[in-house]
Amino acid sequence: MVGATAEALVDRFGSLGDIAAAEVAELGRLPGMGPAAILDLKLLRELSVRLSRTTACARPVLSSWNALTAYARTTLAHLPREQFRTLFLDRRNHLLRDELVADGTVDHAPVYPREIIRRALELSASSLILVHNHPTRSNRSRWITHKHAESLGNSRIFSLA
Repeated sequence: MVGATAEALVDRFGSLGDIAAAEVAELGRLPGMGPAAILDLKLLRELSVRLSRTTACARPVLSSWNALTAYARTTLAHLPREQFRTLFLDRRNHLLRDELVADGTVDHAPVYPREIIRRALELSASSLILVHNHPTRSNRSRWITHKHAESLGNSRIFSLA
């Protein structure tokens, strides 16, 4: 039974990351995927995101680019829609907050730079990192991310797209 369910999941979604990021309703349509199995999958995904965040936050973010990119990949990889996140940093480059700025569609996530700046001021952040996924690998989407980084001016901003 477990082998058949696992095979059905891989056939439908393709990879472990895509399975973990799948919508609950989609998972529930597969044989053998009841509420408990779906909850287990969602808990495993959340656990991996939190473990990655712990690694990224254990040391200064900017001196640990590998931990940062691993955290971004774990958080955003395989999502079916674009998400735009902002990592707010203190003056020692420790992560103050990781916030979801926009949860969009398959090829667009609306972001307003003034809102990012407003939030950075509220948190007394010294710098920030923009993190954005591209489910459709659109060049236009990458260009928009770059333009947002430019529009935030001379602040210490890094874009990980």
